[in-house]
Amino acid sequence: MALKRKPESPSPNCPGNRLTSHFFTVSITDIDDRIAILQNVLSRHPRPHSEYIIGVNTLAKARFMRYKLSQQKEDLDKSILHFTEAILLPPVSRDGLSLNIVNLLLFLAFALLIRSEKFEQPEDVKYSIEYLRYLRRHPLDSFDLFKPTATRLLIEALDVQVDLEAGDGTQDVNEMVDLCREFLGPNIFKFTDFPVAAFKALGGAVIGEWDRGRTVQSLDKVVECLRDAARLCPPGSSSESHPVLFVALAVTLLIRFAGTHSNEDYEEGTALLERVLDPNRPRECPDSVRDLALHLAGVFAFTRSAIFGNPEYSEITISRLRTFLNSSSINEPFRLLITSILAGKNRERFRHYNLAESLEEANSYTSQLVDLSSSQSLEESGALSRLLFLGSNAVRVSYPMEKMTEEIQHLEELLSNTPPGTPHHTDFFSKLEDRYKLKYYHTNDISDIEESIKYSRLSLDATHSHDHWRFIPLISLRDVLLLAFRKTSKINYLDESITAGYEILELECPRLAHFSAIQRLASSLFTREQLLGRREDRLEAIRLMTMAVDNQYAPEPDRFRLSCQWAILARDIGHSTTLTAYKTAMSLVQKSLSFAPTVSIQHTRLVTMGEDCQTMPLDYASFQIKLGRFEEAVETLEQGRALLWSEMRGLRTPMVRLIEENPPLAKRFADINQELEALTTFITPSGRPEMGDGVGEGSDGMDPFGRLVVKQRKLVEERGALISQIRGRPGLEGFLKAPSFISLRSAASLGPVIIINHCRWRSDILIIFHRSLPCSIPTADDFYNRANKLRDELVEARKHGLDSVEYQDALTSVLKDLYELVGKPVITRLRLLGVPEQSRVWWCPTSVFCSLPLHAMGPIPSSGNRDRYFSDLYIPSYTPSLSALIESREASPQTLEKPSLLLVAQPEDLPRVKGEIKVVRSLEPRATVADLVSSEATPSSVVEGLRGSRFAHFACHGVLETGKPFDASFKLHGGSRLTLLDIARSRLPDAEFAFLSCCHAAEITQESIADEALHLTAAMQYCGFRSVVGTMWEMADTDGRDLAKSFYKSLFSSQETREPYYERSAGALRDATQRLRRKRGITLERWVNFVHYGA
Repeated sequence: MALKRKPESPSPNCPGNRLTSHFFTVSITDIDDRIAILQNVLSRHPRPHSEYIIGVNTLAKARFMRYKLSQQKEDLDKSILHFTEAILLPPVSRDGLSLNIVNLLLFLAFALLIRSEKFEQPEDVKYSIEYLRYLRRHPLDSFDLFKPTATRLLIEALDVQVDLEAGDGTQDVNEMVDLCREFLGPNIFKFTDFPVAAFKALGGAVIGEWDRGRTVQSLDKVVECLRDAARLCPPGSSSESHPVLFVALAVTLLIRFAGTHSNEDYEEGTALLERVLDPNRPRECPDSVRDLALHLAGVFAFTRSAIFGNPEYSEITISRLRTFLNSSSINEPFRLLITSILAGKNRERFRHYNLAESLEEANSYTSQLVDLSSSQSLEESGALSRLLFLGSNAVRVSYPMEKMTEEIQHLEELLSNTPPGTPHHTDFFSKLEDRYKLKYYHTNDISDIEESIKYSRLSLDATHSHDHWRFIPLISLRDVLLLAFRKTSKINYLDESITAGYEILELECPRLAHFSAIQRLASSLFTREQLLGRREDRLEAIRLMTMAVDNQYAPEPDRFRLSCQWAILARDIGHSTTLTAYKTAMSLVQKSLSFAPTVSIQHTRLVTMGEDCQTMPLDYASFQIKLGRFEEAVETLEQGRALLWSEMRGLRTPMVRLIEENPPLAKRFADINQELEALTTFITPSGRPEMGDGVGEGSDGMDPFGRLVVKQRKLVEERGALISQIRGRPGLEGFLKAPSFISLRSAASLGPVIIINHCRWRSDILIIFHRSLPCSIPTADDFYNRANKLRDELVEARKHGLDSVEYQDALTSVLKDLYELVGKPVITRLRLLGVPEQSRVWWCPTSVFCSLPLHAMGPIPSSGNRDRYFSDLYIPSYTPSLSALIESREASPQTLEKPSLLLVAQPEDLPRVKGEIKVVRSLEPRATVADLVSSEATPSSVVEGLRGSRFAHFACHGVLETGKPFDASFKLHGGSRLTLLDIARSRLPDAEFAFLSCCHAAEITQESIADEALHLTAAMQYCGFRSVVGTMWEMADTDGRDLAKSFYKSLFSSQETREPYYERSAGALRDATQRLRRKRGITLERWVNFVHYGA
């Protein structure tokens, strides 16, 4: 940290300063003339002579003042020599002028202090401290010297001694605290100038100890001392006194925060810095102090983000460092550091949120690093290089090969000329280790890795075992050893990297670093187990994972991913922790989602997490079924599927009882839910700073996306606290907890729900009934692979076109195989259990079955002449989850009176839709039809029209966007789009039924997760429609007219006059598709295409 003090001059009130003040107004030439005269005097008199003694005294001061102008060590050396000689000579007095031995000793101490600090001569500061301590032991007032002057210089000398490691740092800091306390006694207001430099030096000493990896034992005492100084500093002190004290206190709070992770220290430290940076009081603080405070604010934020994995902390870090980077006064070493951290943070941001502009920004910073590194001195050392490691470990600068070779040669020369044991010597090891590693990326030469390993080991050996920075060279060594293993496959490299990994875990490094170390260590152990068959390595990897998944400092997505890996490793060998691993993963799955601020990013995160995480709930359910825990398996599948819809549904939780018992609490909870829903369904904003962000004075530097993240995390935290408060009320203990099987089975109140769990470990079919336990149907051993093959067969055939012979043949084959795989055993069990034909049946599929037409399995063998399919025996519907089905049946205020129907159609795009429009308009006697046709159909008008309608009928294009399920849309007038996200934002309490006569309305978007059911049909159901008819793929334009005619005829002619229309819709669709099948020329795919979702 560049927070160490610069060499300070004695106070202007120091008597010694007054004696030499006339030298400040002259030039070096004038001083040289004076020195020549004084040397001539000395040459004419013997040493005991009074003229000689006075001349030596004056010459010492002249040489000292020449040094202050020239900064040449020779002048300082001669000054110290003359001061020493003057002290040893007999005292003399002439014409009332006394050669004050006290002042001479003070000047000598100060000159030694300057030389020790400026030229790193530890022995000088030891003598300086000895002389100053001697002076403090005597009464000084009679010598025209205030004791506080010697005290302040002693404090500064102790700071230098800490910096040079010339004494016991702990004892030095303790002595400094005691000395500083003397300034805070009852005589504090007698000082003309408050001794700010003393307290600044105290803060500097603490930084010095921390920089070298040492624990500051008396840190609490230092904090309290600086707090008192900031509180007691007289109002009349110089303008910079309070800001300097605030910064010194903030520094010590930062260091304590790095060790204790106390939020109170963070809040207090940042509040102090904000006072210094207050734009309303710019004149109260010098620019240098403001720049330091700005830098500290960035370091504070970065430290917190390195300790905790909270996303909002990273956003605050990015914003503050952007602001600091725009500071014109920032020096080159710190510009390199900040640029490096920003490059790493933006890459991390891209990894978390897939923001393209963050990757662009990261690449921009990376290219800047090349230029900055070119101008950076290779001799830069200390905490800067350590923070640079923390900020840029993931950023590999593309150095030109020629430059890299030159730097390596220069560093090796510097190393050979630097005394061992010095900070520079150690830093050269780490720089050479990194340069050789970078060189390897260019050359792919194993000898470069060997050199990197050599210097990495030397760097580690040069670090004390108790140094809290020791984890950095250990991580470097581990990583380069793994690089060597990947290059050579030599097991000794892997073994040594594992040893380094264990050493990291033994250190008191940040908990987040512990988590990362366990991740890497477990992976290495598993690799070794795979190579050598060492079962003990897998057992050890599992043990480490059990430790890491509860690390509260790590981001939930990373903990979730690790718990999924733990479950796989454990289950594979029948380990006793398998069930615990699955439970842990399930407890983290929803938290992992809310890590991202919008549903679109949440879906992207689920996709990038990979199959192991996506299928974890299915794997867990299969394990529970294996144990005979069928009810728990149903609960697991409900909790782990349709996560995004479930999360959004939770933001619309009914709170009737809470409203009755505590209206204010209910209102606050509803308000937060509404705010969160607005944010969650928000279109992801830009991650690029807007004009003025981070540039203007006082700007927070935060871009729109960063502000969204910070706001969302604050709301999530507050919502979590309110949920805990609500659960503390009698009768509300289960508020928003995962539903139990007892409540879930009510989904089967009107007919059985069939769940197909498609899992690589084992696949199962569960049938849920309203008043009994789940019924399990065993599946064939090759069930999993056969289902995948059926899905792949359909996808491949679609490339030839839906009306192609290839697709018709493939669909025929798939439906037949589906019947053998699923339909036959299900129908057999339904008949055995007494479920009559023509009963309602709901499919709740998982994985690939979400894309397979289960409702049309067959043909089913029969004695008749006509082919029969599953929908001929039962009235099938689909539901993305049991909760969605339960919610679709909740009591409605609507009656069986004439319903209102909104027609949305685009005949310009689809000319044959005109016949369908006619059919819908002809329903006017039975329904009140309002239409939005052609130019009237815009996204806003459609959403507004849906709010007042019980029925909706869409006859337009349905559009899918690969990899972007929330961009699936209805194409309206002029190419405008009503997207899935637009629909999800709507609340339609009066909605009952929607007929989506559009392509792809119930189709899973490519590169989307099937179990999330992110399609237009599910969106319509989520926003309020209790039943929805959709399509699995493209549809023929003319089918809309014929199907709609048959559908509405069946719907309105039902004999079940007390049955709500939305419950009649499944039977009406079945009837309509049967009529469509009988129509001449209708191919299989045209009637199979239509599906029913909901009640």
